[in-house]
Amino acid sequence: MPTNGSSKPLLFLLTGFPGLEYLHPWIAASISLMYFVAICGNGTVLAIIQAELSLHKPMYLFFAMLAVTDLCLAATSLPTMLRLFWLGFRAVSFGACATQMFFIHSLSCVESGILLAMAFDRFVAISNPLRYSLILTGSRIAKTGLLMLFRGVLFVLPTPLLLRRLRYCRANALSHSFCVHQDMMKLACSDRRVNIIYGLFAVLSTFGIDALLILLSYLVIMKTVLNIASGEERLRALDTCVSHLCAVLIFYIPLIGLTIIHRFGEHASPMVHILMGFTYVLIPPMLNPIVYSIKITQIRQRILKRLHSSTAMCPC
Repeated sequence: MPTNGSSKPLLFLLTGFPGLEYLHPWIAASISLMYFVAICGNGTVLAIIQAELSLHKPMYLFFAMLAVTDLCLAATSLPTMLRLFWLGFRAVSFGACATQMFFIHSLSCVESGILLAMAFDRFVAISNPLRYSLILTGSRIAKTGLLMLFRGVLFVLPTPLLLRRLRYCRANALSHSFCVHQDMMKLACSDRRVNIIYGLFAVLSTFGIDALLILLSYLVIMKTVLNIASGEERLRALDTCVSHLCAVLIFYIPLIGLTIIHRFGEHASPMVHILMGFTYVLIPPMLNPIVYSIKITQIRQRILKRLHSSTAMCPC
């Protein structure tokens, strides 16, 4: 319940599917299955990239970073979801909620940065293939990953502090089964302008710039590809970008949808908020390894090779 005039509520209440509580065990089983697919998929890709020296190249190293980020994002949102749907525990403390919010937003920022780095990788590979290995060295890739991690922490770190300074005296039920800044902020009854302004600044400075640079990189890629004489070579060049474009859409469409819902969807059905939230935290970690495993021949072949070896060794 809220604590009148206090700087923070004692508890936040997570929201499942109102009116469908009798289905929560089945929903929990579905969520667990999706997390299992995400963990197995990303774990398998990481193991193959780590084991195969031929995959220690920029494109695959960036994909490995994406897989690690997706695994961390899945692990961050999993505890509150399972507590709610398996055990029926809605209550979460302010500290735990703010911590989860910090990791969800910072990891999302890291993932956006990695997608930008992958767009630059495709840009260099197509626009300047002769200098590809000279530009994207191992040390530069590692520095890029550390820079994206530092950026995510730097921009998201003030948000728990800004939430802590607010007074909460409204009903403290969140819109999702996990914690995000917009959802926690709207429950405050004190002036939220600083939170709103900083949140907008952080989003534009990270996701906004990343999306713009990804778009610009693909405009240059398209211009380069159109200058290739052979139609077959054009298709081959564009085919290397398909998996990355799918990952960009899988990530940004739920992110934009969740932002719009929180900004303009005050009168929307609670079910819309809930489903958009699930899409935001569950779909990218689950689909990214599937898309890359299907589209990238080298990874697909090695997965099939491992499966064939395992089957051949089975004594059944």
